[in-house]
This record gives sequence, structure tokens and C-alpha cells, in this order.
Amino acid sequence: MNKGDKFGTHRVIKPQGVLTQAAEKIDNDFNKVYSNEILCDVISLNIDSASFTQLKEEAGDDEQKIGEKILSIVNDRGKMQNPVTGSGGMFIGKIAGIGEDLKGRDLKVGDKIASLVSLSLTPLKIESIEKIHMNIDRVDIKGKAILFESGIYAKLPPDMSEALALAALDVAGAPAQTAKLVKPGDSVLVLGAGGKSGMMCCCEAVKRTGPTGRVVAMCRREEHRKILLENKFCHEVILGDAGKPIELLEKLLKANNGKEYDISISCVNMPNTEMSCILPVKDGGIVYFFSMATSFTKAALGAEGVGKDVTMIVGNGYTKGHAEITLELLRESEALRKIFNEKYV
Repeated sequence: MNKGDKFGTHRVIKPQGVLTQAAEKIDNDFNKVYSNEILCDVISLNIDSASFTQLKEEAGDDEQKIGEKILSIVNDRGKMQNPVTGSGGMFIGKIAGIGEDLKGRDLKVGDKIASLVSLSLTPLKIESIEKIHMNIDRVDIKGKAILFESGIYAKLPPDMSEALALAALDVAGAPAQTAKLVKPGDSVLVLGAGGKSGMMCCCEAVKRTGPTGRVVAMCRREEHRKILLENKFCHEVILGDAGKPIELLEKLLKANNGKEYDISISCVNMPNTEMSCILPVKDGGIVYFFSMATSFTKAALGAEGVGKDVTMIVGNGYTKGHAEITLELLRESEALRKIFNEKYV
């Protein structure tokens, strides 16, 4: 059995010299599995929110067309990477085989895991699409995937359902990065707070800011506003359109007693919302773009154009301990866990 590159470059077909995330096409032939790869039987895909939103819009919310598009992407690219958004998602599955070089890991055939690396770099083959869950961005499939030696994963916890763990781990980077960035007393703005990542960021921010901090959420729908306030996930909620930064700015500043924010966090799954995250933040503050709909060109040039000296952080979906932090948040908050079970399972 041959040994591959730890980052998976041995599976890059074109263009040569890049990593699998940047590749246009990768090898998803699983008749050959390398000695430092893990083969998985895939149960479900959680498609990245920005990607699934784009697929639904392109298909006119037609479930069959969405399935056909997903199959077309995977057949063409060897991975689930939306060519429009560039993003992927993650999967849950069972360990089907472990390469000889990885036998020392705390893992055995039959273990259920969630991948914590993007589908945009993961070799994937879909045999059939079993069900598309239109409201929660999940696709149940029969198929296989490969995790490389460098790939990270989490064993599914015994105290919650597979679907609940998948829903939370899909956005694990967001609350974990929030935990790392937010300090006691900070004022924090969370945009796109009505979705999974936004709601978790609000909860984590309230915990981290403590009694002297302030967390303001922005969402578009009244039902989300009620959920956020009734469950005390934040201190105030602003309804608005993140695509209209000037219209939104006055409302956001008023919600923070007329002051600019220390930190803003973008969980918006639509494009052209960069300036709504940047404008309300003070000079020297932090803007964390978790959303994969973000254009970092627009963010950088936009901040420059309005003279904002802010630290902008790319939405890295990984930070140390992110799976543990995210699952613990569900354990700590009965309200959050109840909502996730009702909406995303």
C-alpha cells in the first residue's frame, strides 16, 4: 500500500502543484486507498449555508434539480465544492477503513465521526442521494469519502443524536472563534443571528462578555428576533437587511448606546454584506467574517475606502478545541439545544 502526501496532494488531478481545496478536480477513485488515508462510508452531508442558498436559488427551490446539481459537481470535481461560492460543508459517516500508517489513532472501523474539514477539499463519491432536507442544508446520501492524514474529525458524542451533533459541528468554528476573540466587557454585534452559527455566536458572546458586556444581534425575520430575545441569547435585536449598510448603521449604533462596537461577527449567508460588518466597529476593533459569502476583496477595499482601521479575520472554520467548545455550548444551554432539535434535526 503506497503512502500519500499528508495534505492529500497525491489526489490532485488538475492543476498540479496545488492543495486539494484549490484544485479543480481531484481523484475520488477509492479502489486505491493510501496507507495514510481513512476511508469513510458517508451518511449525510451538511452543505455550507452560502452554498446551499445559492443552489436553491439557481434551482428555483426545486429539490430534484438541487440533487442533480450536487451529483454533477461531485462527478465533475471529485468533491463537493460549489463552483460559485467555492465552499463545501462537512459530512458524518462511519469509518470503513484505516490506513496502516494511522492505526495508532484512537479510532476503529465502525466508529461514527463528523469530518471537521471542508467538503471543498475532501475526495467524495456519491452512489445515491437518499433525501434532501431543504430547510436545514442537509443531504442524506450513500457514498464514500476520504480523510487525509492532516484531516481533523470528531467522534460523535453519545449524549446527543447524530443529526444534532452534525448541525452543531457544521458551524463549530464560529462559536469557538467567538470564545477566543470576545473579552469581558466587550460590545459585540452578530449579523445573521437567526441561523445556526449566528445563534451559537450570540450565546457564546453573552457568556464571554459577562455582566458588563453587551451583545446586539441583527436578523431579518421577526420569528428569529423573538427566539433570540425570549431565550436571552443577546441583549437587543435589530431587524434589517445587511445588504444595506447605510440604512442599517444608525439602528446598530443606537442599539449600542450610540457607540461603535468592539467586535462584529458576520454569519450572513448572502453576498454584499461586508460593509454592514465593518462600519459599526470602532478603530482598533475586530471584524470576524465567518460567512463564506464574504468577498474579502470588498471587505479590504471597503474598509480602506471609509478609513476604518479594523482587524479583519478570515472565517477559519478551525480553532483548537472547536468541536468540544461547540458541543459543550449545547450541553450548557437547554434552550439552545431545544431550538436545534426543533429546527435543525
